[in-house]
Amino acid sequence: MSSFINALPSAVAQGLIWGIMAIGVYITYRLLDVADLTVDGSFCTGGAVCAMMIVAGHNVWVSMLVAFVVGMLTGWVTGILHTKLGIPAILAGILTQLALWSVNLAIMAMKANQPINAGNFKLLVSLRYLQDVAKGQKPFYMHPLFTVGLFTVGIIALLYWFFGTELGASLRATGANENMSRAQGINTNFNKVLGLMISNGLVALSGALLAQYQSFADINMGRGAIVIGLAAVIIGEVLFSKIFRNFALKLLSVSLGAIIYYIVIQAVISLLDINSNYMKLISAVIVAIFLAVPYLRHSFRGKRSKPAKAGKDKTNA
Repeated sequence: MSSFINALPSAVAQGLIWGIMAIGVYITYRLLDVADLTVDGSFCTGGAVCAMMIVAGHNVWVSMLVAFVVGMLTGWVTGILHTKLGIPAILAGILTQLALWSVNLAIMAMKANQPINAGNFKLLVSLRYLQDVAKGQKPFYMHPLFTVGLFTVGIIALLYWFFGTELGASLRATGANENMSRAQGINTNFNKVLGLMISNGLVALSGALLAQYQSFADINMGRGAIVIGLAAVIIGEVLFSKIFRNFALKLLSVSLGAIIYYIVIQAVISLLDINSNYMKLISAVIVAIFLAVPYLRHSFRGKRSKPAKAGKDKTNA
């Protein structure tokens, strides 16, 4: 139990970082109604770009901005493959993800891992900062929970403003009903590309934060990212859909979903003493459970309502 409590701040911090990625997944999966698999590659791209720029001596904010822009470019490639070349969205994402493996290796100078020593470079977030704040060696505002939490609030506020504009509303309309949007004169292909760019920009930004937090970028750091993103979206919807109606709160629920996901993962590993090598299997089981909850709940309600309806019809007869 003590190991779980000690690991809780780290789990919440990671949940917040992955929550930014999950917000990007939410934009494509829920708003555009597209299952974009580019994120497994663009997540690593963001981490690789940020790590290499920091090691080269660039400012951490500049490094993260470049990571965001490069992430947007990966989304642009997927969007062009889909809208201009007619490749199905899911296949376009797979092709971009496949190409990004080589691109990410090239960014990291053909190395599978690029370390970032938190003692040598000024980072925005770091696991070392979390430990230093706990020991009283760093001020509270350098705690990853405070930093990434503030970052998340800023991103949600910016997205809430953007999707309230005419362009943002047209993007949401494209995902809701593409044919009707096209009939209203909306350039749906442009909106798809834009949505994919924003989504993958946020995913890359999340990768940049994670690379700083764990003090290294790794070629495999994005593997399974889409699963974690979808898990966060589904968990947030299952737990908070009835109380979070506002668009900004829906985005917040996605971030909370990522935090809950990581807390559950940490609880399973710590309390049940399960080998961390089984983490992917555990993740798949957790995602499957939360994906099945809405369907099982609906089926259960349907079975309960049928006898009542039958009894009412018999009474009327």
